[in-house]
Amino acid sequence: MSKKKIACVIPARLKSTRFPKKMLSMLKGKPLLQWVWDSACKVSIFDEVVFAIDAEETAQLIRSFGGRYIMTAVSCANGTERLIELLEKKLVTADIWVNWQGDEPFINKQMIGDLLQSCDRNDCDVWTLKKKIIKTEEISSPQIAKVVCDHQGYALYFSRSPIPYYRDETDPNQKYFYKHVGLYAFTADSLKKILRLPPCEIEMAEQLEQMRFLYHNLRIRVHETQWDVLGIDLPEHLALAEAYTD
Repeated sequence: MSKKKIACVIPARLKSTRFPKKMLSMLKGKPLLQWVWDSACKVSIFDEVVFAIDAEETAQLIRSFGGRYIMTAVSCANGTERLIELLEKKLVTADIWVNWQGDEPFINKQMIGDLLQSCDRNDCDVWTLKKKIIKTEEISSPQIAKVVCDHQGYALYFSRSPIPYYRDETDPNQKYFYKHVGLYAFTADSLKKILRLPPCEIEMAEQLEQMRFLYHNLRIRVHETQWDVLGIDLPEHLALAEAYTD
């Protein structure tokens, strides 16, 4: 990993539809974004850590704890587009770009190690993570994306539905499902390709941006992690996060 320059970009969009201004939230008396910043700065393999934001309110908050930020367009639809904007404008330069979402305070350096374990190889475009599902209710939850991979660990499909589908009656202990952990790393070349990729039907059906990558033949390497995440998507998730930090 030391052979390549690795940048960690933390997209932090202010106008979340499900949880307005969640990026300004406090968690145990500390800004949510500071939790992410502090964790990212502990990862020694990152050559650069920066927020990609779209509002002055967010900038004021980041300045309060000494973080670094770059303003990006309000029109960016997702975090990937914010990374692409920084790349296109040459505001950040790197060989590998890690997309660490601003609402993911509990990602740790061990997960980053899992994610980037093969990034010195030149046989894929995108890296991400999966975790074996333990809680049965997560299998059927549309809020949790599932992933199936080939024998080399490359993604075949992502879905909000339970995949694979077990056609025949099977011992529940012999059924295996993996959740997708929404942490990504991209090569600079793959981000340039994604910039030109049009949306596709399966992406719009599943509402999962990674389906666009697969549809257009980008190779996604999925490494397994033993660590779980707790993203702050809804106001009630803050209460769960308060307990998570105890």
